[in-house]
Amino acid sequence: QVQLVESGGGSVPSGGSLILSCGASGVMLSAYSMAWFRQAPGKEREGVASINSDGTTDYNESLKGRFAISRDVVKSTVYLQMNSLKPEDTAMYYCAAARGRVTGYTFNKRTYDYWGQGTQVTVSA
Repeated sequence: QVQLVESGGGSVPSGGSLILSCGASGVMLSAYSMAWFRQAPGKEREGVASINSDGTTDYNESLKGRFAISRDVVKSTVYLQMNSLKPEDTAMYYCAAARGRVTGYTFNKRTYDYWGQGTQVTVSA
């Protein structure tokens, strides 16, 4: 049974940093592609960063340079390092998993089979 549990969210001032974690049980990260999405109130859920089963990464172009995704295969955990946070980064952040390697567009929500419950990130001005 696959279960994804996000943690690490919280409230930070503008310019601060956070590291989100996604603990994945029932998943071998070398066989799954993982991604972080976020959803702000009243907005569509959008892709933030992804890491494919082969370890290649992809980023929302607007966030590239501030966010970094990584994984620890042994710990079965995916991380999202977020730096220089802005108020517009305020959202619920979700972890998602897809079986195998994702080809093409990596932020299609329908591609992902499993989702976590999310962790809230709030950035104050």
